[in-house]
Amino acid sequence: MIRRIAAVPRDGFHLALMLALTFSTGVIDAVGYLGLDRVFTGNMTGNVVILGMGLVGAEDLPVLGPLLALVGFMAGAALGGRALKTAEPGWTRRTTVLLSLVAVVMLAVAALLLAIEDDFSHTVGITITTLLGAAMGVQAATARFIAVKDVTTVVVTSTITGLAADSVLGSGKAAGQSPRRVAAVLLILAGAAAGAALLKWHLGAGLVLSGGITLVVVVLGAIHARHHPA
Repeated sequence: MIRRIAAVPRDGFHLALMLALTFSTGVIDAVGYLGLDRVFTGNMTGNVVILGMGLVGAEDLPVLGPLLALVGFMAGAALGGRALKTAEPGWTRRTTVLLSLVAVVMLAVAALLLAIEDDFSHTVGITITTLLGAAMGVQAATARFIAVKDVTTVVVTSTITGLAADSVLGSGKAAGQSPRRVAAVLLILAGAAAGAALLKWHLGAGLVLSGGITLVVVVLGAIHARHHPA
C-alpha cells in the first residue's frame, strides 16, 4: 500500500488530496449554512454578502455569525501563513501539523454537537461557527502554500471563471486544466449535497465526515512526503 502511494507523482497526489479537502469544504459549508444560522465557515465570499445584507436588516439575515466566522477565518489563515512562513515548499511536517489541527477542531466540534444533541444556545452556535471558520482559514492557508493550481479547497468562483474563460468557447489557452477544474466544482457540489443529507440524521454527522476526510488526507500526505522530500 505504501509503495503504491509513494509511486504516485507529487503533483498528481497533491491534486487528489486538495480535491478531497474541496469535497470536505462542501460538507462543512452545508452544515454551517443549513444547521448553524446561515453562516458559511469556508466560503467567505458568501459570508461577506450575507453580512452586507444582514447589516440593512434584509430578511432577518444574521450579522454576528458571519462576522465572527470571517474574523475566525482570517485569524486561522494568519496562523497558517505564520507557521508556513519559513517552511520548505510542498508537503512538510508543518503542513501535517496544521491540517491535523483542522481535523481535530472538526472532530471536537462534532463530538460536542453529538453530546448536546440539537439543544444548544445561540452563544454556543456562534462559538462553533467561529471555531470552524478558524479551522477553514488554516486549511485555506495550507492549501495555498501547497499551491495546486485551480484548487483552493474553499472557493470555486475563480475555478469556474478559469474553466469558462480558458475553454474552447473562450480563449482556449488552458483547456488541459479543465478536468481538475470540473472536478473541483463537482466535488464541492457533491460535498454540499452530502452535508445537507447528513443533517437529516444529526448536525454533527457532517463534521465527523469532514474531520475523517481531513485525517485521511493528513496521513496520506505525510506518508507520500516521506518518499518525496522537497
